[in-house]
Amino acid sequence: MKLTIEDLARFPRPGMAVPGRIAFAPDGRSVTFLASARGDLTRELWSLDLETGERRVIFGLADVGGGVTDENVSREEALRRERERLRETGITHYEWAEEAPVLLVPVRGSLYVKSGERARLVARNAISAHLSPRGEHVGFVRDGELFSVDVATGEERRLTHDASPGVTNGLAEFVAQEEMRRSRGFWFSRDGRFLAFEQADERHIPVFRIPHLAKGPLEAEEHRYPFAGAENVRFRVGIVPVSGGDVRFLDTTGHEYLARVSWARDGRLLVQLQSRDQRRLELRSYDPRTLEWKTLIVEESESWINLHEDLRSLESGELLWASERSGWKHLYLYREDELVRQLTRGEWAVDSVLGVTGEHVFFTGTKASALEKHAYRVPLAGGEPAPLTREPGFHDLVLSKDGRAYVDIHDSRARAPSVRVFVGERREIALHESARLDFPAPEILTFRSRDGATLHGALYRPARLPAPLVVCVYGGPHVQYVQESWSLSVDLRAQFLASRGFAVLKVDNRGSARRGLVFESAIARKTGDMEVRDQVDGVRHAVSLGVADEKRVGVYGWSYGGYMTLMCLARAPEVFRVGVSGAPVTEWEGYDTHYTERYMGTPQANQDGYRESSVLTHAKAIRGKLLLVHGMIDENVHFRHTARLLDVLVKAGKEHDLLLFPDERHMPRGERDRVSLEARIVDYFEKNLRE
Repeated sequence: MKLTIEDLARFPRPGMAVPGRIAFAPDGRSVTFLASARGDLTRELWSLDLETGERRVIFGLADVGGGVTDENVSREEALRRERERLRETGITHYEWAEEAPVLLVPVRGSLYVKSGERARLVARNAISAHLSPRGEHVGFVRDGELFSVDVATGEERRLTHDASPGVTNGLAEFVAQEEMRRSRGFWFSRDGRFLAFEQADERHIPVFRIPHLAKGPLEAEEHRYPFAGAENVRFRVGIVPVSGGDVRFLDTTGHEYLARVSWARDGRLLVQLQSRDQRRLELRSYDPRTLEWKTLIVEESESWINLHEDLRSLESGELLWASERSGWKHLYLYREDELVRQLTRGEWAVDSVLGVTGEHVFFTGTKASALEKHAYRVPLAGGEPAPLTREPGFHDLVLSKDGRAYVDIHDSRARAPSVRVFVGERREIALHESARLDFPAPEILTFRSRDGATLHGALYRPARLPAPLVVCVYGGPHVQYVQESWSLSVDLRAQFLASRGFAVLKVDNRGSARRGLVFESAIARKTGDMEVRDQVDGVRHAVSLGVADEKRVGVYGWSYGGYMTLMCLARAPEVFRVGVSGAPVTEWEGYDTHYTERYMGTPQANQDGYRESSVLTHAKAIRGKLLLVHGMIDENVHFRHTARLLDVLVKAGKEHDLLLFPDERHMPRGERDRVSLEARIVDYFEKNLRE
């Protein structure tokens, strides 16, 4: 397939128009999913009948007069889409009640509930909506207050009455959404009678203003952004009856972060509380009647604790829990505060729990390979995990409630994603066939760093060797680039550069995901050093293979990858001659608390680490060509980062180039902006790495 610059800017990527947000209906007789009949980003809600195989749209754009776009949502919803990295439009979210055939579909602030064939509008001007487990109520937030609506009668009830500018009820704060992977701020009890919710107070956090300089009228948005070392949101956890009444607040004093909240099967509230340094996580249970609490599990780490979604309350009264206490994420079974048994072990990691049915836990993990993802089941009584998937590549599974059926979303370097439903032992339904596409799969490399660490890379070879080399880097935690996955083969920028005679290399340095906590925490308290050394070792390996010309090496990346691009240019200028840095963090004091302090501690406690990890400290050493790219209304990595670097570069007399997008946030959304970006990147390497 011959690629054009326009192809590089287009979404979805080839082969990636795959059904999303797949779920089993509560009765297990159908599978629902979001998909586009045209194969574009505009989705509708579909259903697959597992008995007949019939597929049909059960909630479409015609039902609401058009769906969600980036242009027609409120600013709050636009920011939530940004934090989800969501590009899809149309119908973008839906939710089943856990125990009843009731669907909730939110569209542009309007909430539709569907039970049977008919959908009803139950509320307007609502955000962050969720169904009660039995589908009797919908909870939502409006103007910072928590509401519930009775699905049967349509009666709306306001549950909180003390919101004000800077104080919200039922909403997750910025760092929870962006860095803690917690998007919701309230939780229904299992019987649907109570709501637990977060009250967030950010009035004490200074306002950070972002002007919209591309707009005609003068406009600026304001954010209460908690910078590293400064104050966080102050939170309380309240409990209120769904029918209305007094709010009672739990005792959570002494903890900086509300990490997770859920309800146990016996009616207790389970709350995970994290310390400011993120080296301690406490799981507490609260009695909703008396508000008395008990500590069940405490996790402590010398580096940091990664939050997870793998707590499960079991019918037996036991709790399933995940921990990296061994250096690898594994599963543990608890009864109250007593460990019953460890369920998985070894030098491999559990990715996530899929579900618990009968006597087994279903999960995905790296047991077969750190470059693949497979599904397994392990007995609650103990024993070896048994594999459910065997085809090489990445498998993401959705499990039915009874465990008798599952959906397997599978891809590999050689195969675009396919989606299959497995019912019982023998029946298989193809929900989505993988597209037949001809992209050469990059080569997987395994090599040793200078100090003996095993590293993995992916190499896109051009026709003629040795070639100028372009390194594509992210390099930060929670990301793994090198995988036995279609995402490698469908990296169109890398494929395009390879077709133009460049070799392209990706290396997952220490600090990257899915290799265990020891591998990840090698960057603790000092970033931009170990990662750069590992990237340099990747370049040297490519040179040793006869692939790369060591005198013509460039690098590009976005966000943490933008930071890494700058650190490669500054700390290894003898290796990297050209760089394109997108939306870079240039000094960690200017980034948010929860992400930054997890890896760096606070600026007050780690002054040397912050100084040595700052691009501004090393920028004067940059000798190569540099193109800086930034969206000027980026509310995550503020344009201030690039502005501060520009000031240092100008004062040091360092040449540089600049590409600004005045109306873009952290990820460019406008297609014409993306076309301009891709053309500029390719042109920059063409002009500066050819000779």
